[in-house]
Amino acid sequence: MKQALLVFSCLIFFVFSFPILAFAKPGVSAQNAVLIEQSTGRVLFEKAAHEPHLIASITKIMTAIIAIESGKMDEMVTASHRSVYTEGSSIYLKEGEKIKLRDLVYGLMLRSGNDAAVAIAEHVGGSLEGFAFMMNEKASWLGMTNSHFDNPHGLDSDAHYSTAYDMGLLTRYAMENDLFKQITGSTSYKAETREYAWGNKNKLLTSFYELSTGGKTGYTRAAGRTLVSTAEKDGMGLVAVTLNAPDDWNDHMRLFDWAFKNYELKTIQEEGIETYIINDSSIITNGLIKESILFPLSEDEQDKLKKSTYLDASIEKSDTSKKIGKKIFKLNGESIAETSIYSDNPKESISLLDNLINTFNKMTGVF
Repeated sequence: MKQALLVFSCLIFFVFSFPILAFAKPGVSAQNAVLIEQSTGRVLFEKAAHEPHLIASITKIMTAIIAIESGKMDEMVTASHRSVYTEGSSIYLKEGEKIKLRDLVYGLMLRSGNDAAVAIAEHVGGSLEGFAFMMNEKASWLGMTNSHFDNPHGLDSDAHYSTAYDMGLLTRYAMENDLFKQITGSTSYKAETREYAWGNKNKLLTSFYELSTGGKTGYTRAAGRTLVSTAEKDGMGLVAVTLNAPDDWNDHMRLFDWAFKNYELKTIQEEGIETYIINDSSIITNGLIKESILFPLSEDEQDKLKKSTYLDASIEKSDTSKKIGKKIFKLNGESIAETSIYSDNPKESISLLDNLINTFNKMTGVF
C-alpha cells in the first residue's frame, strides 16, 4: 500500500511539474543566438545576442534589401571583371554578361553568389565602397548599434561584423517587404538568362521544417556556420539568428518548436470606442482606440499583464483627431506596449449622474 501511494505521489508530482519543464528554454550549439517575434520585436530567447562576431553570407540580407529598395530591380546589370572573379560561392557570371538586377538578387539569396553580391553593389552603389557606405547608413537607421559592413557578401574582414540581435533587427525589417519575403521564401528560381533553375540552399525551407518561410545561410572557416531563418504559425512570425553554430539546423527547429508551444499572439487591446471617467471626476467621455494591439505571451504571462490609462482632463470634444490620453501595458513591471486614445465625442461630455439617469430612463421606458 505504501509503495502504491509513493508511486501515485510521484506521478502527481510529475504531472504538475511538466508545464514548468516544458517552458524551460532550449539549449543551442550556437555561440550567439536570438529569437525575435516578428510583429512586435519581442525577444523570446537570447544567448550572447549583443556580442559582435563575423557573420559570413547572412550579410546578403542587407545587400538584398538595399537592392530591392533601390527601385532598380528591372534594370540590366553588366557583370564586371571584379564581380566575376570574386572568390567563394558563385552563380557563375561571365564578364560582360548582362543580367537583370532582380535575377541577381535571387541568385544572391538562393545560391549565395558572391559574384552576384559584387555586381549588385557596383550597380546600386556605384562601387563596393559606395555600397558599403549605404549598408552602414541603413544599419545605423535600423538601430544596429554593434554592426559594421565592409562588403556586400560577407567574406571575412576585421571591419565586417554584426551581432545575433542586430541581424534579427535587420531580418525583421526586411520581412516587412513583400518582394524580399517572396524571394527568401522561394525554393527555386529560374533567371531569364539561365537554362536551369537555382535551388535554395536553405534546407529548413526546402525540406527540414514545414513552418519555415525563409532565411539565409552562411559559412566561412573563421565565422563558422551562421544562419538566419524565419517561420510562421497561427499568425505569429519568428526570426531566429545563430552565429558559429555547429548544429544550426537543429538549433533553429528547437527554438521555433519551443516558441510555438509556449507563446501565443494575444490581442491585449481591441480597436474601437471605450468610455472613460476623467480623472476620477463626474465627467465621462468616449475614447477611440484606432488599432488593435497584439503581443506574444505565455499562458502564465497572460494573468500578469497590467494596463494603465492616462487621460487629459482638458480635452476638446469636437476634434476626433486629437489625442486625449494613452494606455500603457506592462509585464513584470516593464512597459511592453502603448497606444494613443483619441477623442470620439460627437456631443459634449455629460456628467456621470446625467448618464446614469438617461440609462435608467431607457431601461424603464421613460423618455
